[in-house]
Amino acid sequence: MSKSEIKIIDIPKIVDEQGRGNLAVIEKDTYPFQIKRVYYLYDVPSNAYRGGHAHKEVYELLIALSGSFEVLLDDGKAKQKVMLNKPNKGLLIPTGVWRELDNFSSGAVCLVLASEEFDESDYIRDYNDFIDSVS
Repeated sequence: MSKSEIKIIDIPKIVDEQGRGNLAVIEKDTYPFQIKRVYYLYDVPSNAYRGGHAHKEVYELLIALSGSFEVLLDDGKAKQKVMLNKPNKGLLIPTGVWRELDNFSSGAVCLVLASEEFDESDYIRDYNDFIDSVS
């Protein structure tokens, strides 16, 4: 997976004909990796940020299950901000991309599906080290 594969993924949505709410399904070909870790962020204060790192091997799919937040993406050459605010849209972040999450709305929940289990050695937590690694 390359940095050019940062993209929004449509998560299949089943609309209930009787108005009882929608169902989003994440299975099979919804995402391009095997899920080995699932975690979620919640109760993040609106003035706080999360992330502030890149991964060497792990890629992730971020989903705003509730509320909204912004994701700053940086591949070392260009930066872009993406607003996540729909539970049937996921942001695919490949390896080697710096990410920062901020502007969390009240009640926001960010679900993260990761390709690998937690391994501290996979993280690049210093921005200057990140820039050196992609140069």
